[in-house]
Amino acid sequence: MAWIITKYLATAVIVVIVSEAAKYSDKLGGFIAALPIVTILTLIWLFIEGQPEEKISNHATYTLWYVIPTLPMFLAFPFLYSWIGFWPSLLASLFVILISFAGLVLVAKSFGVDLL
Repeated sequence: MAWIITKYLATAVIVVIVSEAAKYSDKLGGFIAALPIVTILTLIWLFIEGQPEEKISNHATYTLWYVIPTLPMFLAFPFLYSWIGFWPSLLASLFVILISFAGLVLVAKSFGVDLL
């Protein structure tokens, strides 16, 4: 139980650092948020917990594939936010991610990669 609490606290600290940095500087907050901190922490947690090499490697590989469909959201959200406001933009951006993910699943499948 102490290990899980440690993991939660470490992860929460990172989220707070990003949000505080974003208050100070848009660029710094964006840069820190763009770093694959969550993935790195996850890889560390998996390694420390004794997960097999294949599982850790698969996590990194699938993370790469799953990051790709999130990228259009970062183009859509700023445009939509100034047009329709925060919450509708966030919701629309989530739909952009879902549509992008569905397209990526089809493209990846043609290359023999099963993402579902």
